[in-house]
Amino acid sequence: MSEQQSAERPEMRSFATRGVRAHAGVAIVAGVTVLAMATAPVVLRAQGAPATGDAVIQAMHDRYAKTWYHTLTFTQKTTLRTPADTMVIETWKEAAILPGRLRIDIQRASGNLTAIYSGDSLFIVRGDSTAGRQGLRNILLIMGFDVYGQPAEQTLAILHDQHYTTTSVREDTWEGRPVYVIGAAPGDTRTAQIWIDKDRLLYVRSIQPDSRDTTKTSEYRFDNYVQVPHGWLSEKVLAFENGKLIQQEEYRDVRTDGPVDPKIFVPPAPKH
Repeated sequence: MSEQQSAERPEMRSFATRGVRAHAGVAIVAGVTVLAMATAPVVLRAQGAPATGDAVIQAMHDRYAKTWYHTLTFTQKTTLRTPADTMVIETWKEAAILPGRLRIDIQRASGNLTAIYSGDSLFIVRGDSTAGRQGLRNILLIMGFDVYGQPAEQTLAILHDQHYTTTSVREDTWEGRPVYVIGAAPGDTRTAQIWIDKDRLLYVRSIQPDSRDTTKTSEYRFDNYVQVPHGWLSEKVLAFENGKLIQQEEYRDVRTDGPVDPKIFVPPAPKH
């Protein structure tokens, strides 16, 4: 999972995608020109359909809160686009305690590093020392996992802090399935928005403009959902910048509700 694409912030665009923007995890970390949006949005709202994005978030929580897994571990094949516009492959090991904690151990030719998402912070660890800390959240961690394990009000407060508007919702189609789109009108790919599978109530896509340049956008997608013990998992995560694929994640060796030591999410003290 990731959310920021750089050597220091692997974005954990994965599940981060982990901050929000590679990494997502989980990464953890979005928006690009949509090349294919299959069906025109539904104008008439069916009886009982959510009237706001807030209601969709509440429904997501209520559907899975009693059953969703609390820990998650997996190995991730990460394909990254380099500044030279070539693609490299890395292996990432990820572990999460939900909600709110994600650790990504990255095997890299230039030296291994670890990214730890804890609450509203991302820590970068090299060896036995914390190399840096940044105030950063991972939208993939929040909407792919935390939403089911924390009160809806908490998720909404985080989304609002990340500049997502949740008062509006509309219906659309994505990859042949009906979805709810929170925060943006039809055809709008420049506004922060979240796409939720209507039937399964699972996160499938988000778009977010760059905070410094709103002509640029980041987009994240959760593809290939499979059922796992006590919930669902997207086994393929894609991250785009301005419509260009910059990161792809593929998961294996997935385990839910196994033992995960909380101590691994405590970053070591920095060395001076």
